[in-house]
Amino acid sequence: MPGTTSRQKKGFHSTVPERWDLTELVKDPVERLDHHLAELDSLVTRIESTRPTLSPAMPSDAFRSILQQTESVAQGSSRLGAYAYLWFSENTKDSEARSFKTRVEERLTALNNRLLFLDLWWQEVGQADAERLMADSGDLRYHLETIRRYKPHTLSEPEEKIINVKNVTGRSAMNTLYDVVTNGFSFTIRESGRKKTLNREGLMAYVRSPKASVRQAAYAELYRVFSAQRDLLGEIYKTLASDWKSENIGLRQFSSPIAARNLGNDVPDGAVDVLLSVCAKNADVFQAYFKLKARICKIKPMSRYHLYAPHRTESKKYTYADAVSMVLEAYRGFSPRLADLADQVFKERHIDAPTRPGKIGGAYCYSVAPGLTPYVLLNYTGDARDIATMAHELGHAVHGMLARHHSVFTFHSTLPLAETASVFGERILSDALMSQETSRQVRQGLLLSQLDDIYATVLRQAYFVRFEKTAHQMIAEGATGDQLAETYLAELRQQFGNAVKVPDEFRWEWLTIPHIFASPFYCYAYSFGNLLVLALYRTYKEEGATFVPKYLELLGTGGSQPPDQILRRIGVDMTSERFWQAGFRTIREMVVQLETTLA
Repeated sequence: MPGTTSRQKKGFHSTVPERWDLTELVKDPVERLDHHLAELDSLVTRIESTRPTLSPAMPSDAFRSILQQTESVAQGSSRLGAYAYLWFSENTKDSEARSFKTRVEERLTALNNRLLFLDLWWQEVGQADAERLMADSGDLRYHLETIRRYKPHTLSEPEEKIINVKNVTGRSAMNTLYDVVTNGFSFTIRESGRKKTLNREGLMAYVRSPKASVRQAAYAELYRVFSAQRDLLGEIYKTLASDWKSENIGLRQFSSPIAARNLGNDVPDGAVDVLLSVCAKNADVFQAYFKLKARICKIKPMSRYHLYAPHRTESKKYTYADAVSMVLEAYRGFSPRLADLADQVFKERHIDAPTRPGKIGGAYCYSVAPGLTPYVLLNYTGDARDIATMAHELGHAVHGMLARHHSVFTFHSTLPLAETASVFGERILSDALMSQETSRQVRQGLLLSQLDDIYATVLRQAYFVRFEKTAHQMIAEGATGDQLAETYLAELRQQFGNAVKVPDEFRWEWLTIPHIFASPFYCYAYSFGNLLVLALYRTYKEEGATFVPKYLELLGTGGSQPPDQILRRIGVDMTSERFWQAGFRTIREMVVQLETTLA
């Protein structure tokens, strides 16, 4: 079980990656789990007792009182659920943590099921009465509008309860199984004539090795291990996709699998179609970039093995203390307030940075509840890329902290805007580093790093979603895992054209992407967010300091308004092909700028 630390929390910066302290989430969560659940049960019972009083004509203050009680349930549930997931993340092989997580999920699902009646009643209230009741709902208005938006796809109360219960032992269990299996993988690579056994995070550091043979060996080992479990992982994916179809197409009558995600994001299907289409149309800019990178890094022929080949200025390793300083200084150069908020994550020990066996891979930020400093998970190995990841996840954290004055239901931003602060944080860091350099060679390396990141978070993510759209249809028609792999490889080769050779083993890359399994069609949020940030950052460079308050206000909105409304306030039309194309115009300018460094 995660422990506390005797070291003073406030005002302390560690010089080495340290583990987080989860004691602020829940008091004695394991020993007092039944007590915490009983408190939530009592709150739910109190709300259930109001069921006979529910009426479209009820006083607005009575309705508001019920909403405040549901906020209390959501706050308590969020803290307990967060503790369970964060503990599990520390070591996915820890059976006690897995058992605790399962128990919490089951009990919270049961409690939330008892409150379904409230959402279902609210969906049936006539528009005139709904407007009257929402007039006094304050910050909860958009939350209430969101519930009503789901009415055409909502089932009866007994059906909704069954789905929620079965999801615990269905989708949730499948996702946990994927995490347990894949985070338990070990990989072997030879370095200086000696074999090293690594977890995935350790292995992926080698795909950025200065040596081409090492990069190729790292990818070969990654896909050797994953493809050895392709039957199991393929079946997990097919099960998850079939479950998504059964619920969202079969029961809820969505027009397509991705439409369910779009409704949750409050984004029109057409806007997503335009975004994905513009990304595919601009694949050539990255093809041109990778040809240019091959020249700069003296790679011939350019292969998918070498996509993230480092510039000769990138081999340096960075201490954790240096990384923290670099990120905080970059944030402070943009906004002292942002830097202070980011610093709070470190001072309160809400960051878990070291890599270790069994720890969940990648990185994330968990904004639990308004007023509680978010938790950040990293797998810090000292690469330059890890510093960018730190800036990214701290962007998520400050986003949640700036929106802390909103309700627990509305402080999280909607998915299309969820990557805004994180990607903007990376741009702040990159720009700060670029402004400090006068060396043509170093600036060339920084441009390569930025364009690598933009590729990975724009085009790569859009193509994940393109694959998912096809894969869900294929699975509905009975496709095998090998057929899915063939489709993935074809999409990959279409993406790179003749600029980058794609070896056959990359057909298994989709098995390694957790979002494809756990969050269908999530990844277009990265493309959305990155292209949006490119436009916002251009505005910042044009307007200077006067842009900062407007940006902070944008983040402070959280998820309290529709994303289209938030974006239109800053002149963005998400359905406009011209807007998305403007983002690619910035990318093309960066490629031209890179080319001038060869002169």
